[in-house]
Amino acid sequence: MRYLTVVFLVLFSLHKGASQTFELGGFVGGANVIGDVGSTTYVNPNTLAFGGIFKWNRSERHSFRFSAILAKAEGNDADSKESRRKQRGYSFQNNIKEFSAGLEYTFWEFNLNSGAPTSAPYLYTGITYFLYKASYISGSGVYTEYDQAGAFAIPMVLGYKATLSTKLIGAFEIGARYSFTDDIDASNPVLGYQDTEDLKFGNQNNNDWYVFTGITFSFTFGREPCYCNF
Repeated sequence: MRYLTVVFLVLFSLHKGASQTFELGGFVGGANVIGDVGSTTYVNPNTLAFGGIFKWNRSERHSFRFSAILAKAEGNDADSKESRRKQRGYSFQNNIKEFSAGLEYTFWEFNLNSGAPTSAPYLYTGITYFLYKASYISGSGVYTEYDQAGAFAIPMVLGYKATLSTKLIGAFEIGARYSFTDDIDASNPVLGYQDTEDLKFGNQNNNDWYVFTGITFSFTFGREPCYCNF
């Protein structure tokens, strides 16, 4: 809660400028889950992820960013380097629908209005809410979905962006999401009135992570901004 409070104070304490430049574009790439089933490699995109991104550039170094990304998530113990997982042979499939809002910060000035080519690395963080299928894996390894679920996550994104023309920006980014749930991979089901202890496995003290790796393209529009208040 303390982290979320700090993020929102930063987001809404910036003073308004006279006008702003906006960006609208899309994201396409891959996704992978870091959990108790499948590969333990942190960046290992094995499914498709795509979505849309909107940015409100408040200065040459700060942007409000909003995005919606859809992804298929899956894991298979056969892809793991751990012999224990290979012998167990579990697998899962899930769908993630993510909605995120936060602040993008560039390491140095990224001026969209100078007319000269420019590029910069950036960080993004904020707050994410995502929908997924609640599920469990039986002792025989059968994967079963039983309900729709949702949880919050903290995005931690590192990327590099560059102007491709006067109105087009391209970027490559890798973004890990720390989720506030441990059942994206069906390892810690919560079935309400049913006894779930026999269905739980893996490390119950660690929540799941998921990672999006890909590229974005966005078009700029709006009047040239006034950054005199930053």
